[in-house]
Amino acid sequence: MTTTFQKRQKEMKRLDKAREKAARRAQRKLDKRAENDTSTGDPDVDHIQLGPQAPNPEDIDPQGGAS
Repeated sequence: MTTTFQKRQKEMKRLDKAREKAARRAQRKLDKRAENDTSTGDPDVDHIQLGPQAPNPEDIDPQGGAS
């Protein structure tokens, strides 16, 4: 009889550990998603892209010369 009880306790401990591990994975996934979110929350600047920008068509001289 003790063997069955011990097996049950062992199985319950294993299931608890698996639940905790799944919860840690889910939390880590949420943390990574929040870390990668580059949105500032400000709609005035969310459309701005970092890096080299395309030239403004108004700045280009239609004659082909430098500005």
